[in-house]
Amino acid sequence: MTVSRVGLVVHGGRPAARDAARAVHAWCAEHALPCADIDVWEDGGRRSAREEVASAGDPDLIVTLGGDGTFLRGARLAAEHDALLLGVDLGRLGFLTEVSADEVLSALDAVLAGRLAVDHRMLLTLRASRRLEVPPDVEALMRYGRGPLLPPPRVRTDCETDDEWGIALNVFALNDVVLEKLSRDRQVSVGVYLAGRLLASYSADALLVATPTGSTAYSFAAGGPVVSPRAEALVFTPIAPHMAFDRSVVTAPDEPIGLRVLERSGQAAVSVDGQLRGVLDPGDWIGVYAARRRLRAVRLKPMDFYGRLRARMNLTDAPAAVADGTPAPLWSVTTPPPGDLAHLTLLTEPSEPPGPDHAG
Repeated sequence: MTVSRVGLVVHGGRPAARDAARAVHAWCAEHALPCADIDVWEDGGRRSAREEVASAGDPDLIVTLGGDGTFLRGARLAAEHDALLLGVDLGRLGFLTEVSADEVLSALDAVLAGRLAVDHRMLLTLRASRRLEVPPDVEALMRYGRGPLLPPPRVRTDCETDDEWGIALNVFALNDVVLEKLSRDRQVSVGVYLAGRLLASYSADALLVATPTGSTAYSFAAGGPVVSPRAEALVFTPIAPHMAFDRSVVTAPDEPIGLRVLERSGQAAVSVDGQLRGVLDPGDWIGVYAARRRLRAVRLKPMDFYGRLRARMNLTDAPAAVADGTPAPLWSVTTPPPGDLAHLTLLTEPSEPPGPDHAG
């Protein structure tokens, strides 16, 4: 796996991120690799992912320096260009990022030497009854205290379009797609379709569709399930619904989820990975489904998702479980599994990063 150009997505508000960016630029200069900053403001506006990546010379490795929000910005760019993505953790929670700031140069050495694995993470994409746009009055409200919004999603010209199936949008979400109310005093009324069949009509603050990766983000805060990022599934979660059935539904990866704004509903905002991308009127709809493309995230050591879950969520053992005995060990096994279990993934204890023969 060859790396010939590097792109940087930097959380400019954090001095540690700026310091790490200077170190990465110096490392790239030492190894004669072109390196460019991307995802930048230009003339007071935001460019599309395609324009941002092209301006950086189409890097084949994108490094994010910040927290999970910065990683999501990098994911939008990496998905557009099918580039590798390496996340450096300079945030507070760090569910998505891979290495700490003091490991960034050794991580780049490992990537350049091919000592890496690649996680292929599910992405969501959209079809819609019409183009997504944000009305000027809403955009002005959303810009308070923030930079300009992302431009409207492009319509894919390589996909068929008709009145029933709508138009395909060039959108990739690593975490979630959310349809939510615009007015505090009026919920959205939405018909929710799973694999083409009506599940129910909801009146709610929002309806959310998450990937397994996004199950620990907004979906988790809304009461949704924790799903292994290695799983293949979509997670539908209603947020503050006015109905007895308020549970999440986990669908198969080939089962799309349709959200139709009903006649008497208020307007609904469409957010993709936390970024407002459009406003729907009654009668409009979006279809959320797994994209054919996967995000290629760099992995330098075996993924300990459940250990990270325990640490990030500050999970502690129930006092009743350990009061009269010995606390459970962090790893239930320490030796390789027997033959009949060899097909399973079991963490035994921290190990060294995989060698080149484990590269994905």
